This record gives sequence, C-alpha cells and structure tokens, in this order.
Amino acid sequence: METQLDPMKDDLPLMANTSYMLVKHYVLDLDVDFKSKIIEGSIVLFFETGSQYRKTSSTGKECCQSQFDETCKIRESEPCHIPMIKVSTCSSKPEYNDFAVSGKEEEATSDENSNHGNSEQASGISSSKDCYDIENHGSKDFLLVLDCCDLSVLKVEEVDVAAVSGIEKFTRSAKLTGASKELENLRNQIIHELVTLPADRWKEQQYYFIQCSRAPGCGELLFTTGPWSLEIRKSGIQTPTDFPHAIRIWYKTRPEGRSVAWTTDQSSRPCVYTVGSPINNRALFPCQEPPIALSTWQASVRAAAGFVVLMSGENSAEPVQLPEGVLSWYYYVSMPMPASTFTIAVGCWQEVKQQSFKQTAAIETSTELSLPSSQADFGWHEEICGHMEYPCRFQNPAARLQAVIPYRVFAPLCLMESCEKCLLQLIPQCLSAAYATLGTHPFSRLDVLIVPSNFSSLGMASPHIIFLSQSVLPGGSHLCGTRLCHEIAHAWFGLAIGARDWTEEWISEGFATFLEDIFWARAQKQLSHGEIKGQQELKALLRWRRLRDEVQNSEEELQVLRPKRENTGESSESGASVVKYGLKAEKIFMQVHYLKGYFLLRSLARTIGEASYLASLRKFVFKFHGQLVLSQDFLSMLLEDVPKQK
Repeated sequence: METQLDPMKDDLPLMANTSYMLVKHYVLDLDVDFKSKIIEGSIVLFFETGSQYRKTSSTGKECCQSQFDETCKIRESEPCHIPMIKVSTCSSKPEYNDFAVSGKEEEATSDENSNHGNSEQASGISSSKDCYDIENHGSKDFLLVLDCCDLSVLKVEEVDVAAVSGIEKFTRSAKLTGASKELENLRNQIIHELVTLPADRWKEQQYYFIQCSRAPGCGELLFTTGPWSLEIRKSGIQTPTDFPHAIRIWYKTRPEGRSVAWTTDQSSRPCVYTVGSPINNRALFPCQEPPIALSTWQASVRAAAGFVVLMSGENSAEPVQLPEGVLSWYYYVSMPMPASTFTIAVGCWQEVKQQSFKQTAAIETSTELSLPSSQADFGWHEEICGHMEYPCRFQNPAARLQAVIPYRVFAPLCLMESCEKCLLQLIPQCLSAAYATLGTHPFSRLDVLIVPSNFSSLGMASPHIIFLSQSVLPGGSHLCGTRLCHEIAHAWFGLAIGARDWTEEWISEGFATFLEDIFWARAQKQLSHGEIKGQQELKALLRWRRLRDEVQNSEEELQVLRPKRENTGESSESGASVVKYGLKAEKIFMQVHYLKGYFLLRSLARTIGEASYLASLRKFVFKFHGQLVLSQDFLSMLLEDVPKQK
C-alpha cells in the first residue's frame, strides 16, 4: 500500500516524477474573477522524456524498459479510481491577440531558483503511482504525476500539435499522415524538436509554443487528484517515451487555495497576489515543483478593465482591450526557472512616476560610481556559461555594461506619494551598488510593488519583480534601502543561482543578508567609511542578539543549516522527494537560516579579506548562474581561490 502523506505534517511533499518526464515549457491562459475569487482557464505543458528513461541502446532506440519494469516489480500497486468527469469541450476560443510574439527585441535574461528533496521519506512518496497503474486485464499504464493542491481539475487532454500550420519544419522527413501509433510518435517528435531549439531561435520557439497551445485536443486523458498531486494516464501507454508530450489541463483555483491571497489593498480595492506560500504555486496551476524541473513559460491573463496584471516576466506587458470591458495581459520568460518562481499580482495598482530628468540624473550618478569597480576583474566573462542553453545576459556585451536596469514602481493610490518621496530615488542607487559588487544583472528589468497590508514579510523577490511591505515606507531611506538591497541581492542568490535542495535556504537568505550590507554601504555615497563600518557593526550586534534568542527558544532541528545532512540534494528514483520541515508553522517566522548564513559569510570575509572575498563571489556568480548548487559547491570554489585557508 502507498504511504499516505498527512497534509498537516511538517514535511512538504514534492510528488512530481521528474525522472520519467520533465516539463520544459508552460503556456497559461487564465481569467481572473474577483466576484467568485477564482482564477480559471487552461495550462498546456510541454515535456521531454526524463533522465531515467533517456538512455539508448546500441541500436539507438530508447531502452530503459527493463529498468522501469524492475522498479515497478518491487512496489505494490493500487487501482487508480478515475473520476470520469463530463465537461463541455471548452471549445469557446478566447481572444489570443495578446499572444502575438512581439517584433521588438526584448533583452534576454538569466535565472534559476531551487527547491527540493528528502530521501528519508522518498520510499513513501515514490510508490506505484510514480510508475504504472495496473488495471484493465493486468495491463501496465505509465502514470504522470504533477504537483497539485487546492485545484478543481475539469479536464485533461492530449494536444494535437501536428495540426499546427507550419509545424512541418519540426518533423524532419516524417509525414503528417499515417497510423495512430505513428501519429503519436510524430507529435512527440515535434515537441522534442521544439523544446531543443537553440537559444538564438527563442522567439520562433515561443511563437510555435503559442500555436501548439491553441491546437485542438486529440483525446481526453484519465486523471485523478490527491491531496498533493494530479495523476494522469493514457490507457495502453506503458512508457514515458510514448506518453503524450503536450497536454492541456482545464482547471479552476479555489477561493481557499493557499498559493494566492484574495484581499483588498490599502485603498480598499480588491486584489489577488502570490504570497510566497510554503506550498508555492501548486494551488495556482498544476506543475512540477522539484528544482530539476527548470522551465520557461508564457502566460495570458485576463481581468476586468481597471485592473493591472503584474507578473515575473521579461517584458513590460501592455494590455490588449477585449470585448465586454476586459483587458488581456501577456508575459513570457525565455530562461528556464522553477515553477515556484512564477509570480502574479492583479489589482488596481498605480504606476509611481517622477520627472524624467530626476530619474536620468540619478542613473547617471550611480553609473559613474559603479562601472570601474564592477569590471576590474571580469576577465573570465569571455568564458562559456555552464548552464543549459538560453539567451543569457552574461554573454550580452550591452547587458554587461548596464549598471541600472529599467525599473517601475507600482502601489495603491493612497501610497503613491510615499513611494515617490522614499522609494523611487533609492532604486537606481541600490541597483547600481549591486552591479558594482557582483556585476551583470541577471534580469533585464524590475518592477517593485507595494503589496497589501496582509503580506507577512518585509519583502519577496521573484524574477523581474519585487514585492515590498508598506512597513518599509515610514522607516525612511535606511529601512527602505536595506530591504530593497536584500531583495535585489536575491536576483543573484536565490534566483539566478538556486539551491539544489530547498532545505539549504541559507544559500539564498544568508547571502542576501550579507550582501544587503555591502550594497547599502555603496549606495550611501554621503557617508564616510567609518560611519558605514559603525552601521554594519551595530547591525551585526542586533542580528547576533536575534540569533541568540532564536537558538534559545526554538527546536534544535530547525536551527540546522543542512537538516538532511549527507542526504542533501537526494531524491527518489522517480524524482519525488520532500522538503524537510517545509510545512512546519513556526519555521515561517524564524530567521536562523538568514542569520547563521550571514555570520558564516561574514566570518569568511574577515578571514580572507573583503576584497578577495568579493572577487570570489563575482567569480562564483559567473560560474554558477543559471544553475542549482549545494553548499559544497560554494565552499569548494572559495577554497580553490584561497588555498592557504584550506
């Protein structure tokens, strides 16, 4: 029998069997309804066969079947009771004008984050459902498992990508006619060719992803939902290789879903946004959460006129007017990142602006400060990046010289004046200081949003967008500036470089806490060296007292930087795992990982010398951006740079 995971327990399960099928791209098509507090629509997922099933025999054919069979023999299997839901074919076609691929060259960006795993409970997760469903006459069907929670799934279907006009270019010498089996293979071949296009063809790739997402369905798939997963199968399909590589899921969120918060802003207007939930985005859309599932995405989101849709996309979306007072917003990303980094905020946000000459002057001043120091030791920029192929800013000469990326600020109407006085002038200073410290900005633009008062943190960083609490505004430039610097630091540590195992959150938060002091020191040009050092020593003392108090008043297991120890980064054979203590309520309010990480990095900087240490950080950023890392990756590289300290 399968071990049932209790949703009230401490560990967060990551159910997706990414070792068998790996999502490469999502296309979301959603409507936001504030009256019902529901987000409804469809998502199309494009897959590649996973690493466990990608080996080939001497004849060149896929040959992991024996290993796959053996895996299933040692697991007991349960019947999968499929609810045969009858729904309308959902053939009403929404307007897709907003999906047109822009002719403008958007600047490419780079990014990554992470999550993940625990082998201690993996055997309980990776039961028969990771592999086959044994049902009709003993036949074995492959079961695709996605991470999903608090969603109403209406229908799952295979997408007939072979019906897309112009798709012949991805079929090599194959013909678009033939037997059913040949047609299924052809569809999967088209998806393989599409997801493996080189980085310089990313616009063409995204165009065809959209065209494929509009293609008709070619057969409903059987599915069932559990507390943490959506499980999908196609009758008679026994391997990941033969399973449809493009599927469409029609679904609705639930008002009580934990991935987003429906609330009102400070001007009492309705809004909804992703709150950085411990369960991430699985209550917003079905996805693969393990960090290995790095994917790109495109999203079209419709909301009533008067609402502004902000997302973690590379482009600054312009709304398209649709009938009946509806606006449609389209965003995309061209670099692979985990589904957990997808961020959305829909509300009556107002853009905060100031006179253009002031902003220009601030940028010019900041650029003068940052250019020399940031480029001094970047000779290794001529090297090839170590990540999977995508349009990378680290290889873009213009992006490497961009001290301040384009930015915008959004807020509720009643906070616009406070943002203009405090926040707007700080952003170029902080961006420039970050560039002076670490070099190339991993992302091409930045939106900053003041989120509603129910936001439980001071800030949250996602690709291309930062959420800030209203609490930072009355604190003057120091509180606002240091929090801004902390979130900007996550562009490098937490996003562009992600932890391979979510339990190693110090890789993100420890570095951001350490770097916020460095960035803020460079942003405060009016202060002397002595004043800056005094500031930093005072903050270190306050942090030490906070750490001491937490260590004395919390469980010891929650204080460990690597709670899974030698099992850090491991997952089950299927790719499923758990995030240890990911659901433990008190952990949300703890800062041990921030503070222990900060003091570790501060100690290393003092031992090695700050200049040498920051040079090593810049080298680390270039070597590992766009990748997932463990603690030892950073420490090993640091010791290579300073062998005397080994």
